[in-house]
Amino acid sequence: MTDNQIDFRKAKFLISAPDIAHLDKHLPGDTGIEIAFAGRSNAGKSSALNALTEQKNLARTSKTPGRTQLINVFELDGVRRLVDLPGYGFAQVPLALKKKWQHALGEYLQKRECLSGVVVLMDIRHPLKDLDIQMIEWAVESEIPVLTLLTKSDKLAQSARMKTVNEVRAALADFGDWVHVEPFSSLKGTGKQKVLAVLNGWCYPDGWQALEQDAAE
Repeated sequence: MTDNQIDFRKAKFLISAPDIAHLDKHLPGDTGIEIAFAGRSNAGKSSALNALTEQKNLARTSKTPGRTQLINVFELDGVRRLVDLPGYGFAQVPLALKKKWQHALGEYLQKRECLSGVVVLMDIRHPLKDLDIQMIEWAVESEIPVLTLLTKSDKLAQSARMKTVNEVRAALADFGDWVHVEPFSSLKGTGKQKVLAVLNGWCYPDGWQALEQDAAE
């Protein structure tokens, strides 16, 4: 692992934008390092961001899925950023809006040169929906490493939890080392330190080596 360490507790809101064109207008170009968080609207993405940064209100949580309709950027330092992508797969919005969100997600993953890694979050009770797989495929096709988090893992007993983790790992095995799968719980803190180690690795040029080392432990 690299000796460099990022204090994720210092993350602060920077900007919201509907697409990467608007990001480029307000950020110093497609530069630095970004780590994106993506997931279905009920996957617990905002809760995960808050847990990882130890901030209760960094990313707004809501009992109504689909509230995150913009690309929200959080600054770690002058170079590194966390990016909260719009939640996808929410049924109670017009089809045209869903297509607009999906286009923004695909454009970001395929064109953002400073993207260092993608965290794809899935409810451990409902993993591997079509859009989840599409997100992973987009990232891998762009040669971007993916950490797949099976959230709300506290909702399952340990045996059921590990069974699901192993099933998802097997289903994604064809992606090779580009994709790693871990259980996660914002409530219980399950997987938090491992996730932070991976994110920290992605924040530096040798980040992929850090991911492989962490996954092997």
